[in-house]
Amino acid sequence: MVKKAPRRTAERILEVTLTLFNRFGEPNVSTTLISAELNISPGNLYYHYPAKDELINALFDRFERALNDLLNASDDVRDVEDAWFFLHTLFELIWHYRFLYRDLNDLLSKNRRLETHFQTILKNKTRAIKALLDGMRRGGAVHIDSRELDATATSMVVILTYWLSFEYVRDPRNALEDQNAQMALLRGAQHVLSLLSPYLEPGQRAHLVHLADAYNKESK
Repeated sequence: MVKKAPRRTAERILEVTLTLFNRFGEPNVSTTLISAELNISPGNLYYHYPAKDELINALFDRFERALNDLLNASDDVRDVEDAWFFLHTLFELIWHYRFLYRDLNDLLSKNRRLETHFQTILKNKTRAIKALLDGMRRGGAVHIDSRELDATATSMVVILTYWLSFEYVRDPRNALEDQNAQMALLRGAQHVLSLLSPYLEPGQRAHLVHLADAYNKESK
């Protein structure tokens, strides 16, 4: 039991840190605030995570592992409903670690490890979206020329990466609060999929409108 205690404390530190980073933004959260929120001494915090960057990196590692597992599911997408579920799940993961996206440029400028790893994340997202488009094309859901596929995939990745920043700029005081999560994720998924609208088979386009209407009604 004694040997497991440090791991429990380290886990609790990460959970509280993630909550604070998400709520206030990483630049606005000090290690002093984290230790006070946990009701532990700064020395106890430093024992587990000697620097703030180590907290950021530990949370990022969790995000990166979960993201890579999720991106592999893009190979199974065949139609609009599959794509909707995949993108909504992806946005849910991004929301859970939203401090990374809210403060992305600032984090990348200060943390070399995140800078290099996020470049890999962009490549993996692009690969996944191309796999999604290819699967939908083979399933007859979209009719898109191979020359347009790359540009469309890149545009989808841009929205995936910067959607929460856009939401934050629209309403800095409220956009990234938990009570607004559902609508933020819904809008993000809709806007990503709207890029496919010109290429969707008519029945699939109608189904996309139906899905968006249904989710809008549930969210009200």
